[in-house]
Amino acid sequence: MTEQLKQSALAFLDQVGIAYELMEHVAVFTVEEMEAAGINARGGVCKNLFLRDAKGKNHFLVVAPEEKRVDIAAVAQQLGASKLSFASAERLQKYLGVAQGSVSPLGVLNDAEHAVTVVFDRDLLHAKRVGVHPNDNTATVWLSFQDLKKAIESIGNEIAYVKV
Repeated sequence: MTEQLKQSALAFLDQVGIAYELMEHVAVFTVEEMEAAGINARGGVCKNLFLRDAKGKNHFLVVAPEEKRVDIAAVAQQLGASKLSFASAERLQKYLGVAQGSVSPLGVLNDAEHAVTVVFDRDLLHAKRVGVHPNDNTATVWLSFQDLKKAIESIGNEIAYVKV
């Protein structure tokens, strides 16, 4: 299933004309595991947190540079949202179609209702190159932040910018 998700994400990037470099590797579930596997030697990878508000009506995919600690309360305040918490594995599957460890901004490809707001840390605006999973944690795609943003915009999900 994850191979199919990866191929779908890569086909989408090709379809919208986004240049990327694909790196295949062992399955990694955390930023620490990515570091141990030497994946971030090619550039900064993104940390991705799938969050929901207190009522479970709004969902946010927070994308930040790997080295940053995300202050969830500050993110909620900047978004004007109620208290945020991590969404369940079931919600992750329902909204982004991926399992824990494979969370990626490209997961919004599976969000047919465009229910998830993609929230980028403002520091990513200056990143020349970022690494994200192609909805499969056995690979990383490297692309410019501007191209990642363009991809999300073409899918149609709302984008917000915060300081994590």
